Amino acid sequence: MVKNAFISVLPQEENPGSVEFQVFCFTNKIQKLTLHLELHKKDFLSQRGLRIILGRRQRLLAYLAKKNRVRYEKLLSQQDIRERKTR
Repeated sequence: MVKNAFISVLPQEENPGSVEFQVFCFTNKIQKLTLHLELHKKDFLSQRGLRIILGRRQRLLAYLAKKNRVRYEKLLSQQDIRERKTR
């Protein structure tokens, strides 16, 4: 897999501090770790790292859903992320 292959999807003027860019970076890391864990099933430290990154992305998405629902929906459709189930 080519390093940073997914970065070309976002516009170059995108603010690296924006929620969308951070979610995009977390999604890249999640995909890489998922591929790694398919080969190395007993790598428990990477599993822990994956859970931490998933939690960070989940909190950012919850923040964005609360602040701006239109941007949230657009980001979910761009990144192919499933919407969180509510209780």
